Formats: sequence, structure tokens, C-alpha cells
Amino acid sequence: MTETGFLGAALRSRSLVLGAVLTAVFVLAAVVSFAWVPHDITSMNVPDRMKGPGGAHLLGTDHFGRDILSMIMVGARTSIAVAVVAVGIGMGFGVPLGLAAAARKGSLLDEVIMRGNDLVFAFPSLLIAIMITAVFGASALNAIIAIGIFNIPVFARLTRGAALSLWTRDYVMAARVAGKGATRISFEHILPNVTNLLIVQGTIQFSLGILAEAALSYVGLGAQPPLPSWGRMLADSQTMISIAPHMAIFPGLAILLTVLGLNLMGDGLRDLFDPKIRRVGR
Repeated sequence: MTETGFLGAALRSRSLVLGAVLTAVFVLAAVVSFAWVPHDITSMNVPDRMKGPGGAHLLGTDHFGRDILSMIMVGARTSIAVAVVAVGIGMGFGVPLGLAAAARKGSLLDEVIMRGNDLVFAFPSLLIAIMITAVFGASALNAIIAIGIFNIPVFARLTRGAALSLWTRDYVMAARVAGKGATRISFEHILPNVTNLLIVQGTIQFSLGILAEAALSYVGLGAQPPLPSWGRMLADSQTMISIAPHMAIFPGLAILLTVLGLNLMGDGLRDLFDPKIRRVGR
């Protein structure tokens, strides 16, 4: 597919376009928050506490009188940063492990890698975070490590499964006959052909990373005050939801729309990269 044809197909994908727009809104909010927010998130204004949406506070204020819109904008930085780094950790370790396991299918190395993946899968990211927190304390960094560790086997399994089907292709056989080693073939011939799958999975894991960060912050294991977090905003609002429901509604909507946008974008990319799905859709 040519570059023009690819762009045209992308623009015709409603899920991809809608997902990209929703994701871009929150990314833009996070970027803008570095330079400007409507109100200082560190200043408390007791007379304006739990004020409803409208006026000087578009989305209202929390129990300390802080502007919720400003908190959501700065919280977007935390959620996006945690998810991006955690997915980067998962890809950085998982992809090479998956390539190595596929290149040596049936060997001791393959067994060690895959059984290690099974072991990590036995511990959800929340449980991993609890164990890390018990040793090092609660922080955004430890949340990143916990989510990143959980992402490693996801990418390792995906890469191995996709790579195994490619090792029987003619161009790989030709590369082996030419004297190329398994490592060189993995990175020169296998990796470029699984990149599309990795991009789609990375988008999905990015959305799951945002959910995981919110869950960890909700139980106090993620970003710590004064750093805003969507999950902790929900935790702070739970005892006041009957008198100030906006404190829970708007952070919840931020999580919902961001995850929805990323999932729609992942579905759109999957359809775009899969020629069989594109032909069926015509």
C-alpha cells in the first residue's frame, strides 16, 4: 500500500479517526499543562470547596477548593507518562525475549523464557505493585515498574507467536542459506514483519496501562501527593459522592474517554494493518 493509499484508508476508518481525536485531546491537555493550567493545583481555597461546575471553575472544585479541570490536565501527564514508560519496558524486554524464544524453538532457552512468562502472568500488576511497594514504598516509579513487568510477557508471547510463523518463510530460509545467524535474521527479517502487530498491541497495552495506573493510585500505590492522579481523585471523591458527584464524574470520564480512544485507535490500526479485514470491509 502506498503512503497516499494508507493515509486514505486511515481517514476512512471511523474508529481510528475517533480514537485518534479522543487520544489527541488528552495528550494535548497534558502537553499544555506544562505551560498553563486554569488554576494553581497546589493552592487550596477553602471557601470554594466542592463548588459545582461553572463560573471560574469549569468542572468545579474538590474538597480542598482546587480546580478539577487543572487537576485533570496535570493528572493526564502522570497517567500518560506511566503508561508510555511501562509499555516501553514491556516492549524493550519482551520483544527481544520473544524473538530469542522463536529463534530457538524447543530449546532450553525457549522453555526458560516461556515458563518465566507464565510465572509473571500468575501475578497481576496490582499484586506486583503491592510487593514492590512493601519493599520500596508507594510512588509513580514503582507503579511504572509493576505495570512494565506485567507487560513483558504480553509482548514476549505475541512476538514469539508471530515470529514462529515467519521462520518457515522462503526469505528466512534464503537468509539462512546465505549464512546469516539466528540473531541477525531475527532483527533484520523477523522484527520488521511483526512491527505492525507490536504497534497495535502497544496501543492496547497503553490503554491498559492508564487503567492500571488509575487502579494503583486509587488504592494508594501509585503517584503520591502533591502529584495529581486520576485514580487518586476518584479515591478522594468516594466519601463525598452524594454531595459533590462532580468530583468523581469528571476524573472518571477522563479515564473512560482516554481508554476508549486508545481502544478505538487500536481496533482501527488492527483493521488497517490486516489486509484480510480490509478486504472483508469493502
